Formats: sequence, C-alpha cells, structure tokens
Amino acid sequence: MRVFVGLGSNLERERMIAAAVAALRAEFGGVELSPFYDCDSVGFDGSNFLNGVAAFASEREAEDLVAIFHRIEDRLGRDRSLPKFASRPIDLDLLLWGDAIVERPGLRVPRPEILEFAFVLRPLADLAPDLVHPETGETLAALWQRMAPTAPRLTPYPLELD
Repeated sequence: MRVFVGLGSNLERERMIAAAVAALRAEFGGVELSPFYDCDSVGFDGSNFLNGVAAFASEREAEDLVAIFHRIEDRLGRDRSLPKFASRPIDLDLLLWGDAIVERPGLRVPRPEILEFAFVLRPLADLAPDLVHPETGETLAALWQRMAPTAPRLTPYPLELD
C-alpha cells in the first residue's frame, strides 16, 4: 500500500529534513519526494518551516508506521514535552495510509491537516495530484485548487535529496 508522510522542520531545516529522508529510505527503501516549501510557522511565533511530503510502499500497520516515525523524530532530537504548536527539529506525520480511513485513540487517517493547511495539501497534491482523498472523494489536485486562492504564502524551496 502507498503511504504518505508529511515532513516539517524549522530548526536546522535542511539538515533535519535530509536526515529524516535518509532514515525513511533506510527503513522503507524507495522514497518519492514532493517539492519542499518554505512557509510561516502556524499557531505560534517562530522561524519559518520547511515542509514537504514523502511517499513509499509499505504493508506495515498504521500504528507501526507512526511508531517508526516517532523513533526517527526522537533520534533527531524531537522534544515531545513541548506544545503542539512549537519549533521542532523534525515532524513526521502519517497523512495517508493507502485509501484507509482510521479513527482510533491517538490516530486519525487521513490526517485532518490535509484539508486544513496549505503546507500539507500543496506538497501532497504535487506528489499525487490524481489521488482521491478517502473521505471527500475528490482528487488532491481539486482540493488544492479550491484551497489555493486563500492559502498563505508557500515559497518553493530547492532541496536536493535524491
């Protein structure tokens, strides 16, 4: 099944994103990447984030994927005692797990932020424009087209990780 994970960092951004992508590749093999975007922090006053999306094939359960993502974040210095909206070296979020809809304590897939934040939807739509959102039934490209006119600034950021 195809898995999509959001990547974000506003502390040592390039180094942390590169380290996270390397860790994902070591764990899952082939990883496809969206373009990355520089954008303002959301929910707090902090330095800009660098955001993008990675996709790869995996048959692992959603909870197992999240546990792997947390281990990678922890290895890269993520402090889980901080508020949800705070500076962070790395953030890895399970966005989509195939076409599954999962609602369990502590886990919701598709991740609601896909429909809420341009910094999640735009790179996801860049990577898989024809993919249908499991809950809305619309393509990611159509969802982005609707959000784009009122979306906050997202500046393409050249990041060579392949």
